Amino acid sequence: MRFQVLVGLGLISSLSLVSCAADSSSEADLSWDQFRADVYREPESGVFIVNGDEMIETEAELYSFYERLMAEQARADLAEDGLGTSEDRLIVNTVGGKDDRWTSAQAQNLTYCVSQTSFGSRYNAVVSAMASATGAWESAGKVNFVHSSSQDGNCTKNNTNVVFNVRQVTSTQFLARAFFPSSSRSAREIQIASSSFGNISPWTLTGVLRHELGHTIGFRHEHTRPEAGTCFENSSWRALTTYDSSSVMHYPQCNGTQNGDLVLTTKDKSGASALYP
Repeated sequence: MRFQVLVGLGLISSLSLVSCAADSSSEADLSWDQFRADVYREPESGVFIVNGDEMIETEAELYSFYERLMAEQARADLAEDGLGTSEDRLIVNTVGGKDDRWTSAQAQNLTYCVSQTSFGSRYNAVVSAMASATGAWESAGKVNFVHSSSQDGNCTKNNTNVVFNVRQVTSTQFLARAFFPSSSRSAREIQIASSSFGNISPWTLTGVLRHELGHTIGFRHEHTRPEAGTCFENSSWRALTTYDSSSVMHYPQCNGTQNGDLVLTTKDKSGASALYP
């Protein structure tokens, strides 16, 4: 089986518009220069966006990502030709073979601010959506998000009084994007594109944030698993549950089956409870 790969097209980048970026017939021959040219780089922060809404901070890390991607494709080709095997391994991101997660103490104090300056009249709507979205994960695993409203007037990536910040951007690459626990403080932002405040039915801003907050506590896109059959990313993850095509972390356009808003499934909750018991 050849897997299609999401390179830099954005989360729900418009869930109805995003497709898998690399052509499956030429993917194995994708050169570094071709890959690098296709990846979106945020003009302000300089970070790279891959797999729709996942952030890579440096070009060296992007090259490592590319090498892993090509190695995974080669293994998939071997399995398809009968020369190897593919392993079926909610899923957690791994770094250096270890779970990319917060410690128990850190998970109980995930402070954040919401930028009053960037959201303006939309500020209250974002505060409300964040409260609902964080509550969904708090009820699933032992994590606790804390809105530090006193920091909202200076809510930037340079504010070290909070774990992460939430701000509005103008982007056509995604509706929102987030980070993993292993990210540096300057990269720990949830960016919400202004387009998220338009008509994104059947999704809501709260649903989009439920997906993004899953990344912030370590969860990967469910569709990178072999069972999805498309939109493969890499194998730097560990399974917490069996495959869930309806997962809040699964893109609908990648053979996902959640047709309404992005909500946590029973398996999402089970996986969160397993990672943060």
